Amino acid sequence: MILSRRTLIGSMAATMLTGCDRLAEHENVQRILFSAENFHRWAQRSLMDRNALAREFSAADISPIFRANGTANPNTDAYKAIWRTDFADWRLKVTGMVGRPLSLSLAQLHALPHREQITRHDCVEGWSAIGKWRGVPLRTILDAARLSTRAKYLVFRCADTMGSGHPYYDSIDMIDAFHPQTILAFALNDKPLSVANGAPLRLRVERQLGYKQAKYLMAIEAVDSLSGIGRGKGGYWEDYAGYDWYAGI
Repeated sequence: MILSRRTLIGSMAATMLTGCDRLAEHENVQRILFSAENFHRWAQRSLMDRNALAREFSAADISPIFRANGTANPNTDAYKAIWRTDFADWRLKVTGMVGRPLSLSLAQLHALPHREQITRHDCVEGWSAIGKWRGVPLRTILDAARLSTRAKYLVFRCADTMGSGHPYYDSIDMIDAFHPQTILAFALNDKPLSVANGAPLRLRVERQLGYKQAKYLMAIEAVDSLSGIGRGKGGYWEDYAGYDWYAGI
């Protein structure tokens, strides 16, 4: 029998909680602990090393086609303008609770130390694909920006408007932000990102589902609360479709 990480965590957590019956009788504890998202996050982070790596594969495992998740092309005037210059005029803005706001070109990102990893992308729609990603560890960018110790979340703002006029956005907390496999990827399978796969830059946070891998990155904002972001749930799909904010796998 092959157990998924999520199944294993759930089983272990259930065993550990058998001694917590009295605590769980309290209504507030039940609401906080046993909501699906909070319980899943608690279980994964309490029972596993926070720096535990998502499985990495060999080059032989790479999928022949890496299907695009979400939007395949933002197709806005602003995006088409930076695409026509091969993203020479594109800049990644790093703002918010930082001591040194940044504006980084694609060439500057390419010049930074990078990481390569072959991982599996799991989409909430039920499909998966394995690809080789190359990019800059997010930690490197945060250190350069002098991230405030008071910042609790990073908000990723994207060029895609999802056809609704609402720019795509999502967020992660600092545990995932500083994870060794969390990178800002600019290449897939040894080639620059295609438009369909998020050019010029996308987030890879390998221990979460595909909708957390924000594409077409334009800006990163460090904040201490998500209450003022969108409708307050931390991301586009979370706000408009009821997805869980924490999508760990």
